[in-house]
Amino acid sequence: MGGCATKENKENKPADGKAAAMVDAATIEKLEAGFSKLQASDSKSLLKKYLTREVFDALKNKKTSFGSTLLDCIQSGIENLDSGVGIYAPDAESYTVFADLFDPIIEDYHNGFKKTDKHPPKNWGDVETLGNLDPAGEFIVSTRVRCGRSMEGYPFNPCLTEAQYKEMEDKVSSTLSGLEGELKGTFYPLTGMSKETQQQLIDDHFLFKEGDRFLQAANACRFWPTGRGIYHNENKTFLVWCNEEDHLRIISMQMGGDLKQVYKRLVTAVNDIEKRIPFSHNDRLGFLTFCPTNLGTTVRASVHIKLPKLAADKAKLEEVASKYHLQVRGTRGEHTEAEGGVYDISNKRRMGLTEYDAVKEMYDGIAELIKIEKSL
Repeated sequence: MGGCATKENKENKPADGKAAAMVDAATIEKLEAGFSKLQASDSKSLLKKYLTREVFDALKNKKTSFGSTLLDCIQSGIENLDSGVGIYAPDAESYTVFADLFDPIIEDYHNGFKKTDKHPPKNWGDVETLGNLDPAGEFIVSTRVRCGRSMEGYPFNPCLTEAQYKEMEDKVSSTLSGLEGELKGTFYPLTGMSKETQQQLIDDHFLFKEGDRFLQAANACRFWPTGRGIYHNENKTFLVWCNEEDHLRIISMQMGGDLKQVYKRLVTAVNDIEKRIPFSHNDRLGFLTFCPTNLGTTVRASVHIKLPKLAADKAKLEEVASKYHLQVRGTRGEHTEAEGGVYDISNKRRMGLTEYDAVKEMYDGIAELIKIEKSL
């Protein structure tokens, strides 16, 4: 496998952010083999679409100051030819160093977010303008809003050392233990977790497992379970994943359709955590994440919703969904069926709009779907 330089070498970083070292012959050989495999395949991934010979030749000798190469970015997409995207950023710098590949993929995935576009500054908006989408509790089973954050000064999963994983877990754990009021809770490290705690977290659907084959191939699961952990409040309505796919996944959720309450809790928490942990942010791309599909606001607002009548009219459902930029999935997420007519519906757009607008789009779209469902 490719591999980031394991030592922390931020000190001697050249001013332009590019590492002086050349990519070694073995890595180049793997890159060439991987490129040939990709080209010969019938992969539908964005990686295959945009990794032309020209782009490949321009990037194959580049490295970030963490020692990441093009191989670190693309190896998951080469190993998993059925990837939708096929690329990850091993560190925040990769978005700049390998921009010739990341930019067109970002533009394609994020509805035409061009390399000349700038993601707007963070804006959570006026929380009070949202409300409960389903006060009578007829349609919405549960509501969830999450965002991802990366800690400044640390690379992403593939480049982290075991010591860095531990250090990050300590920082996160001590920061979260300072949360008060409704957010007050407990941090459970995955290392040395008792069977009882593990089972309880599985029952609550809180426990994350070691990464799937896409993350494994991206080298995102090294030193497992070191540095990984889960925090939740007493009511189980607020959750933080530490070092799963991203450094931090911050999640607010509850039963029913009160999006205002769920969103408000998330905003309060993120603002509080941000005072103590600096996050990686880029003026053009917004908040930086391991996977380019989550950039920008990083916000995914979703509901589990029962729409039995619309379920029978898939075309109508899809029509409303696309008007409001909503993503419709099965109950258990991507590539699953809608069990008992329950769908997982979320905002699709994360870049080029504010956090508030991303959530408001979902709010308006769900309100419209409920209105149509009632009228059928």
